[in-house]
Amino acid sequence: MLKNLPPVFFRIRAALMRSGRSSHDADDLVQEAWVRLACYEGEQVVAKPEAFMMRTALNLSIDAHRSSVCHGEQLMVEDVVLLDTAPGTEAIVLARERMARLSLGLGRLTDKTRGIFLSHRVDGLTYQEIAQNRGLSISTVEKHVAKATLQLTSWMEGW
Repeated sequence: MLKNLPPVFFRIRAALMRSGRSSHDADDLVQEAWVRLACYEGEQVVAKPEAFMMRTALNLSIDAHRSSVCHGEQLMVEDVVLLDTAPGTEAIVLARERMARLSLGLGRLTDKTRGIFLSHRVDGLTYQEIAQNRGLSISTVEKHVAKATLQLTSWMEGW
């Protein structure tokens, strides 16, 4: 079918593709230019049909570009791929079970160790800040955090 087209169609298509149009868009623009030439020839004589088609196709390309810049790209619903990044029901249930298990593990720690551990891990305080707030040495804070981490890791093992 493409073999029967006049060479002007291929020259215009190539010019459109050099200006950044996809082959599909270039084909559409050449076809639209040909339709406009046919309509215009019904009313007036066109001295240079090839030049008319080339100018029309380039103008249509510019118009399409301006429209996409002003109004954004239009997408067909079939072309859009929607990804649901929300966790599945099973993942949510497992996470809740892990959190419940972790809460039980935190409850098994002494008040002092739990407070120091949460100050560091949840509140983001440094060992030095915790030591100053509680009147302890940095070494003592390190030991409480290490003790809590070890106990919670053992408690959560297998979950």
